[in-house]
Amino acid sequence: MKKTKWTIDPTHSQVQFKVKHLMITTVTGSFNEFESTVETSSDDFADAQVSFTAKTASVNTGNEQRDGHLQGDDFFNAEKYPELKFNSTRITKKDDENLELEGDLTIRDITKKVKLAVEFGGVMTDPWGNVKAGFTVTGKISRKEFGLSWNAVTEAGGVVVSDDVKIHSELQYIKVVTPETVSA
Repeated sequence: MKKTKWTIDPTHSQVQFKVKHLMITTVTGSFNEFESTVETSSDDFADAQVSFTAKTASVNTGNEQRDGHLQGDDFFNAEKYPELKFNSTRITKKDDENLELEGDLTIRDITKKVKLAVEFGGVMTDPWGNVKAGFTVTGKISRKEFGLSWNAVTEAGGVVVSDDVKIHSELQYIKVVTPETVSA
């Protein structure tokens, strides 16, 4: 069966993470530079193959000092490991709007299997004739499992940064138009 290729629309997508600071508030970060493709032969994306990369040096929490720390060896080590990567291995359709995406996530030099919840927002043609597909992707990972183990202890015995990292991404993809798709 013929596969359709989709590529990320970075101007209409956000890749965010959330982590507890001092266990009392949540800090939100994002990656400003990322790429992703999806290949599928079904309209509901239930057989999709997903590839995603983000530039670790593009991490942005709205605080230059914190961003520098995250880019350093205590966390991403962006100089040695310039990208984090995800490649899907399986998709399970839960219902018409919900999928479970499984795949291999690589941060630094550590690859682990992860499961992410995907809400399929649908397909729409924009005013310029581009076919777009929208998804909300959520999940949770342990940062320590990926070698991001830096922490400090407060005077009261609490930790500065939680182990759990929540992932929340709003992703919009553009259908790649090829001579075959135009004539079909």
